[in-house]
Amino acid sequence: MMSKTGKKWLYSTLPISVATGPLGTMIQLYLIALNGQALGTIYGGLASAIYNGISIPAALFWGVTIDRVHRRKGLVALSYALVAVALVSFYFDRSTEGTIARYGVVSFVSLASATPLNLLIMETEHKSKWAWAFARLSLIASLGNVFGLLIGVVWSQVLPSQLVFLFVPMGALAATSSALAVVMIREPAFVLERETVASRRPSFFSRLLANPVFFITIPSPSDFRRAFRGIRSSLTRSVPLFFISTILFYLSSGLFNTSFVPALHLFSVPDQEVFGVILAGMVVQTAAFQVAGRLVGDRNLVTTSVRGLLLRGWSYLGIGVAALFVSGPLFVIPAIILYPLAGGVAFAIYYTSANTMMFTTVRSKSAGAALGVYSAVVGIASMAGSFASGFISVYDGYYFTFVLSGVLLFGAVFVVGRLPRPSSPEESALQ
Repeated sequence: MMSKTGKKWLYSTLPISVATGPLGTMIQLYLIALNGQALGTIYGGLASAIYNGISIPAALFWGVTIDRVHRRKGLVALSYALVAVALVSFYFDRSTEGTIARYGVVSFVSLASATPLNLLIMETEHKSKWAWAFARLSLIASLGNVFGLLIGVVWSQVLPSQLVFLFVPMGALAATSSALAVVMIREPAFVLERETVASRRPSFFSRLLANPVFFITIPSPSDFRRAFRGIRSSLTRSVPLFFISTILFYLSSGLFNTSFVPALHLFSVPDQEVFGVILAGMVVQTAAFQVAGRLVGDRNLVTTSVRGLLLRGWSYLGIGVAALFVSGPLFVIPAIILYPLAGGVAFAIYYTSANTMMFTTVRSKSAGAALGVYSAVVGIASMAGSFASGFISVYDGYYFTFVLSGVLLFGAVFVVGRLPRPSSPEESALQ
């Protein structure tokens, strides 16, 4: 069993979480500052699409690297150091193209640490403490994101015209995590294969929460055909219906999340209040995840998934209606009420129940194939939603983007609702 001293390495992840917490909001506001509202929104969508799209080859590349280089500390420290370099470089090259490219670089290098962190817990902690350690790792990351967004609130209040300089201290925080990783992490006495992350529910949930793109093997075309085959039969349609609902969910998320910050800016909401709305969502999400596991564990997975999707869908629809009828800074009122419901409570409920279904699928079928298809559809759907979001918002209106995001979630409700309901919460809805 690890000593208390050994467990302290988990806190080396706090500074990097602070550094990356406000990054997406910073990128979108900065691109608008560089290019104006319309072009900034489109470029923000392109940046988010590239960020999500790069996660697919990044997960494949770092997966192969982890299999060949059994140096957990080295990969984690390298990832944090490269993120630090990328963040600081934002300050020195202030072009739109450079900003988008470096945001993609952050996506690529940050994924290098996701799986090694999970493996480190499993390789250095007693099995009886795995669930605690993974929960602590996720909590530290969430709290770091909260602190990072809080820094964004204060910074944009005190130095509203120097948002680009915020990248420098954020880079310093990432470098601090790299140094702490070198000092605090010890290489394990034995190493595990990546497959073990997918075989245990706490590690599986922790890994997908860090980034929902996770490959054990490269899925083949036949894996995709197998995943979506049998949709017409009531006996074999569970898995394809689940994947279709996943596509709709992440397509909706890409659409909404990419245009939400630009919409707040369009309504003349001050930058500190923009950070404040995102902060409120993160605070609620952190709290919701502390109870979501117990809430979902006592109920039917299909039912809880539907409830999470409905809450998120109605919240998106409400924000869309507000964008149509509310003018000016008052838009922040429905935003700060509905966004935490959608991004906090609803997301925690849906994530926990949906990934419980996915975990059972990974265990009961070919782990590499099922997880590979899931990761691919998540990455592609997120990328497509982000790319389309900017154009739809500029040419059809932000309200239309938000309403469309809600409609897609209602479509996901229809699909999930057609999954068979098991007789007990422990039974998988996908078996």
